[in-house]
Amino acid sequence: MPDIPDLVLFDGSSYLYRAFHALPPLTSSHGEPTGAVLGVLNMLAKFLREYPAPRVAVVFDAPGKTFRDELFTAYKAHRPSMPPELRAQVTPLLGIIAARGLPMLRVAGVEADDVIGTLARQAAAAGSRVVICTCDKDMAQLVDGSITLINTMNNTRLDRAGVKSKFDVMPEQIVDYLALAGDSSDNIPGIQQVGPKTAAKLLAQYGTLDNL
Repeated sequence: MPDIPDLVLFDGSSYLYRAFHALPPLTSSHGEPTGAVLGVLNMLAKFLREYPAPRVAVVFDAPGKTFRDELFTAYKAHRPSMPPELRAQVTPLLGIIAARGLPMLRVAGVEADDVIGTLARQAAAAGSRVVICTCDKDMAQLVDGSITLINTMNNTRLDRAGVKSKFDVMPEQIVDYLALAGDSSDNIPGIQQVGPKTAAKLLAQYGTLDNL
């Protein structure tokens, strides 16, 4: 068993969509869709077994727009609306997590990854060791000596060396890396003719976007 952290944070929203698309369309005896519920709960249970920290929080996106939609109107605009079969599973999933007595957060106007980032940075600043369970690559910017990422879907672990190996930049360069290369998953364009490899080379040479 790995070292037990002081705080674990579970990115419920990132796993909700992935479980929905990864699992077959399971239903209950009443014909209600259950695949995403089962998938998220299984991944959450696995994570808590492997990292039984004294403090836990499960974080989901709140419904409605966020401050990023105000800053950039095309933000995630290419993504289709949540399928009805998935939307029908959100309330039951939240109810089951609440019934288990796990602390759960949904902050209006703020995405789950922003909530997780704030909690992780505050906890690390107070001397806590934090493990974040997520599929979101944006979280790589949080990794430092106190914060580690875990993805239970593919059993990967990202510390500082892991971020460097995966992206060819250090965690503190991830924001500049995505600014240069863009982020197609969020519909955010980068610099023309600059892809991930070129972005990594530029940051290896100049260190930061400000130095370019």
